[in-house]
Amino acid sequence: MAAGYTMTIDGKSVKGSKSTGVINPATGKIFAEVPDCSKAELDQAMNAAQKAFPSWSKDINARRKVLQDCAAALQQPPEGLARTLTLEQGKPLDKAGQEIMGTSMWCAYTAMLDLPAEVLQDTPQGKIEIKRKPLGVVAAITPWNYPLMLGMWKIAPALLAGNTIVLKPSPYTPITTLMLGEILRDIVPPGVLNVISGGDELGAWMTTHPVPRKISFTGSVETGKRVAAAAAPDLKRVTLELGGNDAAIILADVDPAAVAQKIFWGAFENSGQICSAIKRVYVPEQMYNALLDNLGEIAKGVKVGDGLEAGTQLGPINNKMQFERVTELVEDAKKHGAKIVSGGSRVGKEGYFFAPTIVGNISDGVRLVDEEQFGPALPIIPYKDVDDAVRRANATHFGLSGSVWSNDSARGTEVASQLECGSAWVNQHLAIAPNLPFGGAKWSGIGVENGPWGLMGFTEIQVVNSVKLS
Repeated sequence: MAAGYTMTIDGKSVKGSKSTGVINPATGKIFAEVPDCSKAELDQAMNAAQKAFPSWSKDINARRKVLQDCAAALQQPPEGLARTLTLEQGKPLDKAGQEIMGTSMWCAYTAMLDLPAEVLQDTPQGKIEIKRKPLGVVAAITPWNYPLMLGMWKIAPALLAGNTIVLKPSPYTPITTLMLGEILRDIVPPGVLNVISGGDELGAWMTTHPVPRKISFTGSVETGKRVAAAAAPDLKRVTLELGGNDAAIILADVDPAAVAQKIFWGAFENSGQICSAIKRVYVPEQMYNALLDNLGEIAKGVKVGDGLEAGTQLGPINNKMQFERVTELVEDAKKHGAKIVSGGSRVGKEGYFFAPTIVGNISDGVRLVDEEQFGPALPIIPYKDVDDAVRRANATHFGLSGSVWSNDSARGTEVASQLECGSAWVNQHLAIAPNLPFGGAKWSGIGVENGPWGLMGFTEIQVVNSVKLS
């Protein structure tokens, strides 16, 4: 069993007083042990971050150089990082490599951003400036679908803004984030970046800890609500990037065969384990059967398997709990008369593999449509008129993303603007980039990440109003 992974606290390697196992989703078995951070070790990390804050917050150019060096280090990651990401997360090895490169790219982009003062008045009588100041220590909690890249979405802007950070990855995928801490340990000054590992209890300790002034969390709506409630008594600032139930609306001028591949991968990338993936498709009645057939054929031709095997396109669902949830939602759809066009059940006898599943003869009111499945199962729903499709797309507590597909991009844009979501795409989905704000409406979150907007979320405004003595 692999061992030797350590936390990073105050720039030092910390083995921890306890350990916990990490499961390979391709086998369903523990393959490694990682530290299980104690309360005392969490205090050490928070205190180190607090101690490092005053000096770290002084010089943005020095911080920028550190982030540039971090990005460069990830351009040539240590051997085994991508393989370890596949082992703990499940995604195909080439996709793991792409995530590492994306992590470097996000860091490099963020390092180029600036926080200039805004001058409101500059006269002989006085000067008024609006400055962006760091908050202090940031507690960051990341999910298991893109552990490295979503970790960097928090690390880079928090550090550039002048904060220090204590980062906890999901207990399902802690190893590569711990490795990230090890890679950056000699680049980032001690105490500035602390990486710890542990379960949900550790996350709860972090959100109620007296040191952090901000919590940046990516995960489920239910947990996000608990984070917000825990932050309220201390008035900690929060950024919450939560779940989605993204609708794709196909307009009547589209050839189903022409968009089927894009729709499929907009839904099934990373085995459907993306908060902003397509979760339901609304299609005109006259092209409903054609789209079902096209998507079903694509699904049947996709290779599902261990991410380390050559040619694998979709790996397993990451963990048993999520595997059981997807299974439950598909079984519930069957009980409500849904038609399983492809898939509909597990693949193999071990691990958490689930066949890419296209579901027809289904509508709103069934759990697979109304809830976020976060897995490889996609309901296809017919509609009669576009206004009704938009109404149904918006009839949810979620509001992360959505897309509209049309040969008339102006018409597509008009319809997309009616969607109640943070990102409205036309003729594309999952168009996420480091220079674009990403966040959700309604229950899909508070605040945004990425770009200058995400960077400002790690700051607070200070008005500096100076006049001359008369």
